[in-house]
Amino acid sequence: MTTSKRKIEHLDICTRENVESQGNGLSDIEFVHRCLPEINQADIDTRTTFLGHGFSAPLMIASMTGGHPGTTEVNANLAMAAGQLGLGMGVGSQRAALEDPKMEDSYRIVREKAPDAFIYGNIGAPQLTQYTIEDLERAVEMIDADAMAIHLNFLQEAIQPEGNVDARGIIEKIAEVAGELSVPVIVKETGAGLCHMDAYLLKKAGVAAIDVGGRGGTSWAGVEVFRARTERDEVSEHLGMKFWDWGISTAVSLVEADVGLPVVATGGIRDGIMMAKAMALGASMSSVALPLVSAARVSPERVKKILELYIEELKAVMFLTGARSVEDMARVPVIISGKTRDTLEARGFNWKAFAQR
Repeated sequence: MTTSKRKIEHLDICTRENVESQGNGLSDIEFVHRCLPEINQADIDTRTTFLGHGFSAPLMIASMTGGHPGTTEVNANLAMAAGQLGLGMGVGSQRAALEDPKMEDSYRIVREKAPDAFIYGNIGAPQLTQYTIEDLERAVEMIDADAMAIHLNFLQEAIQPEGNVDARGIIEKIAEVAGELSVPVIVKETGAGLCHMDAYLLKKAGVAAIDVGGRGGTSWAGVEVFRARTERDEVSEHLGMKFWDWGISTAVSLVEADVGLPVVATGGIRDGIMMAKAMALGASMSSVALPLVSAARVSPERVKKILELYIEELKAVMFLTGARSVEDMARVPVIISGKTRDTLEARGFNWKAFAQR
């Protein structure tokens, strides 16, 4: 199966099927309500910076699609919404365009529709052994990217019959790209989360930021279940079902990823309240994908409406916790309970520190 055909299949599956995994851990996080916040909500400032770029709010549209003619309008609608709201956006894996230049327009449209927005490119870690720095620079030029994401999707690769499951030497390749590419490198998981050891290795490799891509959002093992059913591939379907909820939750991943780099919270961020919780756990930014898929197949206005609600919800949380700014939100005390607390305790992390700020 061609890379391009997989792209449109993934988009179709995410539109029509329930492909979410269970439990991003953020339901275990509670805020301490301030009945005397002593601020004017109108004075709340959600502006922030990420990798040297300004944002109206700590929110990005996560990498989703590109690489098939049917994805061009989707990327255009997402880009227009991001540009108009002063947010950022990532494109889906650019592998399809590196294989077939005819697919480049489905990615280039993003920069055309959002000329001033923060836009990041995307390539899979399993493909790093196939591409040179010159190939990756071509991907950067394709969208005039402000950064390049290297996505880690070995869970999905393990389910796919055509998956690349040779993970040897990946950290060395990431270090090479981080050291030589003309733009900063973000490394992002894609739904299975991130542990402290891997975050530390990525920092040593010289990456500029980490996207935790935690369990609790789109399950790419789940997506592969539906592909496997169409192809009547019983083995891949079986593996996808078994590993549907595999991984480290978004909440735990955020704590584990604290190694001194900017951290992006992805993985089941379904409203501005979850954004605020992620910020209180150390996230510099949040990003969202699945809730925007259906809207992006209709119009940029539908996408904008969803994102605007996220921002208004975030502002309400900031008001009710007495946080005037994004920096204040990062210092708001939280209560951690349930499986998230148990996991952090078992892993040796001081979860009590979040309540004592």
